[in-house]
Amino acid sequence: MDTVSIKEKTLNMIDELKAVCGTYGLGGSPSEYKIITQTFLYKFINDKFLHDVKLIDPKIANSENPEQTLIEMSDEDYDWLIASLPADTARLKPTQFLSYLFNHQEENNFDKTFDSTLENISNLNKAIFSVKTGSDNSDDNIKLFDSNLSQSIAESSKRASFCAALINKMVNAGSFEEVFDQKYDFFATIFEYLIKDYNKDFGKYAEYYTPHSIATIIANIMVPESVQNVTIYDPAAGSGTLVLAIAHAIGEENCHIYTQDISQKSSEFIRLNLILNNLVHSLNEVSHGDTLVSPMHYNDSKTALAKFDYIVSNPPFKTDFSDTRDTLAGDNYKERFWAGVPKIPNKKKDSMAIYLMFLQHIIYSLNDSGKAAVVVPTGFLTAQSGIEKTIREKLVDNHWLRGVISMPSNIFATTGTNVSVVFIDKSKDNTDVILMDASKLGKKVKEGKNQKTVLSDEEMNRIVDVFNNRKVEDDFSVIATIDELKEKNCSFSAGQYFEIKITYVDITPEEFQQQLAQHIETINALTAEGAELDKQINKQLAKLRMQ
Repeated sequence: MDTVSIKEKTLNMIDELKAVCGTYGLGGSPSEYKIITQTFLYKFINDKFLHDVKLIDPKIANSENPEQTLIEMSDEDYDWLIASLPADTARLKPTQFLSYLFNHQEENNFDKTFDSTLENISNLNKAIFSVKTGSDNSDDNIKLFDSNLSQSIAESSKRASFCAALINKMVNAGSFEEVFDQKYDFFATIFEYLIKDYNKDFGKYAEYYTPHSIATIIANIMVPESVQNVTIYDPAAGSGTLVLAIAHAIGEENCHIYTQDISQKSSEFIRLNLILNNLVHSLNEVSHGDTLVSPMHYNDSKTALAKFDYIVSNPPFKTDFSDTRDTLAGDNYKERFWAGVPKIPNKKKDSMAIYLMFLQHIIYSLNDSGKAAVVVPTGFLTAQSGIEKTIREKLVDNHWLRGVISMPSNIFATTGTNVSVVFIDKSKDNTDVILMDASKLGKKVKEGKNQKTVLSDEEMNRIVDVFNNRKVEDDFSVIATIDELKEKNCSFSAGQYFEIKITYVDITPEEFQQQLAQHIETINALTAEGAELDKQINKQLAKLRMQ
């Protein structure tokens, strides 16, 4: 099945589920997103289970009714089959199959059957799919499914029919089994499709999502050739889009992902994203908590914070962290936040430049050959003092800066802030860097009430090609030496290094006199016109005074 067909099938199923929510009065509600994603996740793990057991047992693969064949297996044979499944495949009992629920939807209290099925699947698979929280109690970990999904319906008499309607839509959608042999990012399709509906009134879901274009560019720049057995980290992971993109570029089997985010919503997104992208083996390293105050990833001996091969991040730019600001400025954190901690503004505490904290944390968390790509507000590139300049100077002095790309405005649908991507590489002695101004690329499109800039595939390929091959193009990219950077106060803005070109045209003395006379005539005419306007204005003012 090609990706166009997969996407169409996925979106059709989402539309069908949205229609059910609309029928039951949940259209556009905060719970609609949860219902759709949880239902899709159940459908996904059901189909993946059937796909994987068919690969193990030819008898099931050749059966006209695989589910029935599974139901008729002995307990011993079924247990053997379950034990033979890949580690990232959810374990299901026959009573938890989608087909089982479909066949029992007319029974009394079907809503309770539906809810308990999802809860039991969560409990059965909590060792595989749960996400860690900041609590030491494992019972507090975020499980695969939320309990009591049917409780979204206020009228208890309608819950059973609501759950039955969801089951019917999942069955009618057909199987996704043939998709699992391909790399297809279900999450991106679902999230990008739904985000326009839920970002406006019910929570800023978009703040967790980095545009596909940014993620693709970063991944293709950071992984130009094959690597193996590496670690990838994002300390402000959002939905996990960036780590997923680079994991796909490296190969899921060749990397291990580590993430943390203060938002529980983020943990839900990442969990779903990893499950839908064949990266379940990294779920144990998804953490929920305050990365700045309590980072949760340590080295094997638990004596120091972990250091990573790759770090990618789109951290929050402005957030109120005044409650922890003084703590972070204390002696216990000085090694990590060596450039300083932003002061608390007198007004608008939510304008604190928290991204500077994450940027320092990222630089600290890179191993000696590590590479990073961090999205920052473009203003960071040229600030003449403060923490911004101190960070830039450290990158330049240590020859860690690989390059910078300034992106078009409105590349993020949720903000008009101009953004740039800073690429850091500790593996090489970077004696010069590539600076790129891609701000003029892209096409402006309307997305709801917001205007968004969309990069074409050709433009994304151009950015990657120019950056990786260190090409110099007029008014687009330039190579600047370390000395040149220092001469310009470590400015990372490409425009300050572009060559200024003056075009000279040979003309005769007669042509010069003719052009000069024309310019003088134009200036005299404008001066006379201005004098006449002044005269008329003074007349009007005189009349007003007489009144």
